[in-house]
Amino acid sequence: MLPDDISYVTDEAALRAMHHKMMSRSSDKVIRRLDKHCRDILALAPFCVIATQGPNGADASPRGDPPGFLRVLDDSHILLPDRVGNNRLDNYANLLANPRIALLVLVPGMGETLRINGTARITDDPRLLEPCAIRDRAPKIGVLITVEEAFVHCSKALVRSDLWNPDKHIDRKQLASYSQMLIDHVEGLTEAESERQGAVMAERGLY
Repeated sequence: MLPDDISYVTDEAALRAMHHKMMSRSSDKVIRRLDKHCRDILALAPFCVIATQGPNGADASPRGDPPGFLRVLDDSHILLPDRVGNNRLDNYANLLANPRIALLVLVPGMGETLRINGTARITDDPRLLEPCAIRDRAPKIGVLITVEEAFVHCSKALVRSDLWNPDKHIDRKQLASYSQMLIDHVEGLTEAESERQGAVMAERGLY
């Protein structure tokens, strides 16, 4: 139960008064295109988180593939291929209503991250999608991102979390299995039905 008298920060001036003034390497680091450093990071990145905003709220979800899956088409455009998934399509539905998109790009072993903001459209153009084929299967759609802002983010969050330290990885048995979590979250889902659906997803594979 939350207390009734929580104090909230309600304006930007008050928020900024609580923090040190930004230094130029933070305030002035945003670039409007993909330079060599952005391209080098994207070429090595196997994972990103994309964020969108739709009529029903915000959504963030992970995307991963072999390094370089975020294809740089030119200084202002990236193609993110769609892969086999759960077909919720939350981000895609959001983009149809609101083209704004943000990406957080991670490279294993690198503390710094790359942040990209811009707009996006969903494409089914085979000229863009066929080069993204894996195991001779091209994606049905992709997200064509127009870059408006790109900047590198310092390593403090990953240093504090010690994310890449294998000694800090949990024993997966500390948590319930994915199937058990779903059984607990999905009303009426039985263990047998969860296993059946899981088998269907496994048969569909990764690509």
